[in-house]
Amino acid sequence: MEGKWESNEFHNYYISFKRATTNHSSLFSLGYPRNLETAKALENEIRDGGAVPATIAIMDGAIRVGLTDAELESLARTDKAVKCSKRDLGAAVALRWTGSTTVAATMFAANLAGIEIFATGGLGGVHRGAFGGDDPSLDVSADLTELSRTPVTVVCAGVKSILDVPGTLEWLETQGVPVGVIGSNSFPQFFSAANDEKTRIPAPLQLDSPVDAAKVMWANRALNVRTGMVLAIPNANPVKGIERIVQQALQESEHVKGKDITPFVLKRVAELTNGQSIISNIELLKNNAKIAAKLAVEYNKLTTQKH
Repeated sequence: MEGKWESNEFHNYYISFKRATTNHSSLFSLGYPRNLETAKALENEIRDGGAVPATIAIMDGAIRVGLTDAELESLARTDKAVKCSKRDLGAAVALRWTGSTTVAATMFAANLAGIEIFATGGLGGVHRGAFGGDDPSLDVSADLTELSRTPVTVVCAGVKSILDVPGTLEWLETQGVPVGVIGSNSFPQFFSAANDEKTRIPAPLQLDSPVDAAKVMWANRALNVRTGMVLAIPNANPVKGIERIVQQALQESEHVKGKDITPFVLKRVAELTNGQSIISNIELLKNNAKIAAKLAVEYNKLTTQKH
């Protein structure tokens, strides 16, 4: 692995608790130049919050933790980037791929670099129809497995609403992964406001601020809890009627299999909402990056004080 992952913009190569990272796969479907504009906006949100951004991607076989402006531009423009989960990293390095990273792959790379906080859009999870019925797909995102064994906090807008959200939370509970929500007693569902009594899911752990979240992070590390943590942020710009739209997109995706399902459904949701889901997605990404930066700063304070 030596020489195959690299780090930029860091004062300390091994540990700096003020770092916060983003993953490029959350921007993958936006298209150029919107993907590049959004990537730069996320990095600026993190810098403005007092932390150091480190967008993670794979460039010509090297796992890059922190991209230059030129690399961001190159990745945003290419139509040959491969979406890589953790299982793909060995092949990506050996075969010199260029690609974006999923939550699972980003957590793995962030942990290698000593980064403990990571902002993205929505978390992967248990797919609808994964269990039960006549033909269960057994489709469960590798994001959940990685959260069970990699000590990185994922700041997100909850679980993608196209998935089985209650099933995903049950899976995380079984794996001992802490799940907190800032500023709400309901668990966010990506595009959805998640406060409708018919669809509302109670927050497993309600937190008032990034300060409280940082305290939980620090306590988990002090107790040697070796899992990740999910920190969910409510979407301030939800899409109205999203559940009906998601159901239609899922019905139309029956011919799609494996890792192609989520991109297909998200693209179809964007079409059915006349682009409103894309606007919502970009805004929640920016807000998640802002919260991640605040969390990184507060966590840095705690680790400095405790040592």
